[in-house]
Amino acid sequence: MCTDRSDHPRALRRQRGLTMIELVLFIVIVSVGVAGILGAMSVATTKGSDPVRRKQAIMIAEQLMEEVQGAGYTLCDPTDPGFDTATVDAAGVITGCVNGPETFGREGTITRPYDNVNDYVAAAGDALPGFDSGGVLANAAGKPLTAGYTATVRMVQESFGNPAVPNFGAIKITITVSYDQESFVLDGYRTRYAPNQR
Repeated sequence: MCTDRSDHPRALRRQRGLTMIELVLFIVIVSVGVAGILGAMSVATTKGSDPVRRKQAIMIAEQLMEEVQGAGYTLCDPTDPGFDTATVDAAGVITGCVNGPETFGREGTITRPYDNVNDYVAAAGDALPGFDSGGVLANAAGKPLTAGYTATVRMVQESFGNPAVPNFGAIKITITVSYDQESFVLDGYRTRYAPNQR
């Protein structure tokens, strides 16, 4: 009996429960775990729509690039009387255009789709919102595209290693579609392969 009585207080000490420190540590650990799980779920929820938005941006960029690359890249403006007979010599000098060779920028009040690839920008190197219709991103027919996107077009002359002969080169086209602090950039080229074709 004496042995049982001496063991009795030890048994009571073991069964008292948690100390305050153990309880606080348990609450902190569980709180951190729950916060981590909720944070991961929040990121997954907010990023879950990104692939859709990115796919839409890619489709918009491809559509706009197709429009730009589909425009002519001729020596003269298609309305120029010398359009069919203009030539470019070995030094890259264009001759035969009555109103001067085609350059970056629009002539007059033409509307989209433009008749020449370089009508989409005012000057080489400019990044312009060349696809807006009344401040809204639109396709070539003027129909608004998906809301929440903006697009710019930038062009630079490419001579492919021969800067002395720019008119035998190509134009590098860069279309940037922006959305939700993200952007998608699409590059393409337009070469002057049919300078006297409408």
